[in-house]
Amino acid sequence: MFRIGQLPPVAIKPVIRGLIRFLLGSLILLYASASSAKTPEYNQQVWNAAGVDIRVYTFRPASCDSHDILFVFHGLNRKAEGVRDKAAKVARKICLMVFAPLFDKDRFPNWRYHRAGVVRGKHIQPRSRWTGPILREMLRQAKKEIDRSDPRLYLFGHSAGGQFLSRISAYSLPFDADRIIIANPSVHVAPSLSEAVPYGFGGLFEGEEAETQLRQYLGLPISIYLGQEDTGVKNLVVTEAAKKQGTNRLHRGRNIFRRAQQLANELNWKFNWRLVEASRVGHSSRGMLQAPEMIIALDRDEGE
Repeated sequence: MFRIGQLPPVAIKPVIRGLIRFLLGSLILLYASASSAKTPEYNQQVWNAAGVDIRVYTFRPASCDSHDILFVFHGLNRKAEGVRDKAAKVARKICLMVFAPLFDKDRFPNWRYHRAGVVRGKHIQPRSRWTGPILREMLRQAKKEIDRSDPRLYLFGHSAGGQFLSRISAYSLPFDADRIIIANPSVHVAPSLSEAVPYGFGGLFEGEEAETQLRQYLGLPISIYLGQEDTGVKNLVVTEAAKKQGTNRLHRGRNIFRRAQQLANELNWKFNWRLVEASRVGHSSRGMLQAPEMIIALDRDEGE
């Protein structure tokens, strides 16, 4: 057998050209394989919601004939695309179309995201600046994307996203959600008329409106979803109002749930919250979304 070095000069060029074509073909196949890993199921859009352009990352499982809706809200790092990807596992399992809006830090600093635009510093903002109307418009837009007439709607927020959903639930009341999953937030909105906003209802609503708002809050289909190992203090809010809720995220979630349940029982109000804990999971959006307990937090059976 000839080695390349032994081939006549005239024969070397075709061999080299063939080798180059082979390598190029292999690279093209590898690139195509990598590119197709997130298409066509994975996508992104830009929506105009209440006059604001929002980039929304989506995932639509190809294996499903019809879909319900799962909104996932990112944490402090604003990685909307990442939390969309982490939700894909549960979305495939129970046929959910995932929407992950990006609340960028330039337009949505912490007071407009974590605190839902309700309070900036110590100052309550006019309702025209609240983030709730933007979310409600996105929920309507999502329903237009779905291939069924009456899809179920689920909202999931982890960490800062959990704070966002806690404030949205307390102050903006998304009534059309089938389940609101508040996962591992640093703080919650306490079921208290005396605790000042944004940690309670004090100072935000007047007279009977405050009690009505609190009563509706306790009647919402909320899952307080906690990682049993989420006991660290990294990025934990440590204001005096926050520390009253507990020493870490796990304890705070348990305490808020018990307080809400006790108040509803005392006043004979409807209470539609549930407490769900993910075993062997810490402060991890991936861990929470992919834990078996996520199905329970959604109030779904795997076969649905």
